[in-house]
Parts: sequence; C-alpha cells; structure tokens
Amino acid sequence: MAERLPCVEVETGPDPVASIVWLHGLGADGHDFEPIVPALRIPPELPIRFVFPHAPSMPVTINNGFVMPAWYDILEMSIERRVDEDGVRRSTELVETLLAHERERGIPSERIILGGFSQGGAIAAFAGLRHEHPLAGIMILSAYLPLPEKIAEEASIANRATPILQCHGEWDPVVPVGLGKGTAELLQERGYGLRWHGYAAPHTVHPDEATDIGRWIVEVLGRTEH
Repeated sequence: MAERLPCVEVETGPDPVASIVWLHGLGADGHDFEPIVPALRIPPELPIRFVFPHAPSMPVTINNGFVMPAWYDILEMSIERRVDEDGVRRSTELVETLLAHERERGIPSERIILGGFSQGGAIAAFAGLRHEHPLAGIMILSAYLPLPEKIAEEASIANRATPILQCHGEWDPVVPVGLGKGTAELLQERGYGLRWHGYAAPHTVHPDEATDIGRWIVEVLGRTEH
C-alpha cells in the first residue's frame, strides 16, 4: 500500500464517530479547507474527524513545469483535455491508504465521506466510485470524473448506492460547468443517487454551498448507525 500522506486534521468533537477525507485543489494544501469546518455547522452530537491531506508536489505541464502540490499533471486546458491517467491512479492509491487508516482508527467505511475540490474532487470521484468498501458519501466540488469511459468496467459494486453530492459554480472559468454537468448526467444515467447544486459563483465554494454541504453531511451520516 502507498505511503500515507501528511494531513491536517480537525475534529468537531471528542471521540469522532465519522470521518471526512477532503482533497484540496491544484497548488493548494491541506490547510486550504480547514477554515470551512465551522461554516458547515456540524451539530455537536455528530463529532466528525476532517482529514485534509497535502498532495505531493510535482511539475505541472500547463504551468510551464513549475513544481507545486498536485494530485496529477494537467496536460492541457481544453474542455476535451487529455488526462494524466498514471497520475490519477497513483493518487487513488494514496487515497486508499488514507481511507484504510481511518478504518484502522475505528471508523467503519460506511461512516467515511470522501470528497474534494477541483483536482481533489476529480480524484474523490475516481477513487470513491472504485473503492471496494461502501462509503457514506462521495462529494465532488467544482470537478468532474476523469476517464469516464472506464467507469463501466471499473466501478465497485460496493458504492453503487452511495449518495453523491456534486456542486459547481455556474461561472467557473477553471473547470467549466459543462464538465461537471457531463459527469452528473453520466452517473445519473448509470443509476447513481447524485444530487446536483449549481451556484452563481466562479471557481470557489459559495457560502450557500457550505450550507448545502453541511446539511448533506448530516443527512448521509444520519442514515447509518454509530
């Protein structure tokens, strides 16, 4: 199994009964979404451990090879962009290690949400749909599913009924909203229970989005016993 990445951790109360592994976007780090935790308004009776890993650093082609934290290389900016498949699969292995660590700490997979923003959301979608254990939920924020043509043969049966939350800014200049909607339509056609929220926002998390995310977290974690 891949080496476990360093992480920022925030617990909303003692003795967490659930975990959320939340992946940041290109060029950011695990501290990027640390401030959002209070805005989610998680009730005290649902103590959650938020795990915000730091992506490894690598050269990024569209940034002239500049080395920065990234889950995979971005080869081109076009909507029909080529995807760094090797990088996506390497990061999926890193995510699997993080999920296994949460299980080792006593959190069942059914009490773990995997999510992310932008590049991190793409990895969350790719890894979550393939994960061999059932997750509490998958959260795709301002992102899309890489290598959608392979989902039919690679998707795990364990997560066919897992709730999926997908949020996207309608004015996003970085990850066009059409990419996000294409992912939503594909997954809905394949029978996944996906909830879509669009916002009058660019490539960011809108304040209303934080509210919607918090409500969804409480909803999906409330479906499973603890």
